Amino acid sequence: MLFKNATIYTMEQDPFVGDFRIDKGVFTEVGTNLTANKGEDVQDLNGLYVFPGLVESHCHLGMEETAIRFEGDDVNEITDPITPNMRGIDGCNPMDETIESALKGGVTTVAAGPGSANVLGGTFFAYKTKGNCIDEMTIQNPIAMKAAFGENPKRCYQGKKIDTRMQISALLRETLEKTKEYMKKKEDGKDVAYDQKLEAMIPVVKRELPLKCHAHRADDILTAIRIAKEENIKITLDHVTDARCILPQIKESGFPCICGPALTHKSKFELANMSFETPNELYKAGILFSIITDSPVIPQQYLSLSAALAAKAGLPEYEAIKAITINPAKILGLDNRVGSIKVGKDADFVICTKNILDTQNEITAVYVDGKKAA
Repeated sequence: MLFKNATIYTMEQDPFVGDFRIDKGVFTEVGTNLTANKGEDVQDLNGLYVFPGLVESHCHLGMEETAIRFEGDDVNEITDPITPNMRGIDGCNPMDETIESALKGGVTTVAAGPGSANVLGGTFFAYKTKGNCIDEMTIQNPIAMKAAFGENPKRCYQGKKIDTRMQISALLRETLEKTKEYMKKKEDGKDVAYDQKLEAMIPVVKRELPLKCHAHRADDILTAIRIAKEENIKITLDHVTDARCILPQIKESGFPCICGPALTHKSKFELANMSFETPNELYKAGILFSIITDSPVIPQQYLSLSAALAAKAGLPEYEAIKAITINPAKILGLDNRVGSIKVGKDADFVICTKNILDTQNEITAVYVDGKKAA
């Protein structure tokens, strides 16, 4: 198919009025004045806007179902603070209506996984929002290992296994060191009993999988950075509510930030400094960041609204769009496939009547892998 005369935000260059071609599920040509091939389906998008499919870098989409309580809540396994062997893909219902709502809102790729009750909660995975079989929708599994600092593990295990932030850090360090010892014994050919939890942590220790670190408060963010340096592991800093307090330290660490959600009530002390101004401060500091809904905290279809509110608070408009397209794709390591309109990438895109940050915008069509999905 050939799409012509749209205002295209490729996220690889400045927006321009032009054309693009898709074939076999990928973008095959992007430019101006492209000529239709014989028999080719041509769509004239004059007056319309085209954006890459939006990317959410931290959510629980499909894991906490809509209009249902405990029966459809598969986010947190609150039986043990160390559960790295949990797999988010096993708790996701792709036929929950929240996923269709996300698709209609232009969100075509999400990273979903366990919540933040546990110090180590299990693996996130990335999937496309079109389909009814999660195995077929998944594009990378696993994509990260969930870790959590601060109030959530303290609250969930208070008086049982965790009372202080010191214990959270100790449990994480202990698990990482046990994993190294377990690996060494296996490499040395020693007889070692299979341990599902330590097996799950091996990719983290080998730097093949990042720890996805839930951290709101400044001291928790710095603890995550401290442990990452001690253990020589890769991490992302997720939520970073207090990031504005410690921008130089975050910048020096080199770790990317996954910012939000901010369209919520300040429901706990860690959120006291929550603000839509934080993304702009991260941008000005030169830190790679994305904006998230953390759905269902914010419904997934309001990812673009969250970016629009960050733009209203000072973040340049183009940077706000990057924060929900190419930036999260880079942070997740999926920018070879999604996040921008580029030859060879998956043909995931959204056709709009206005800029996608405009609250009066209407999405007229969403394509996933080159096929109209909504």
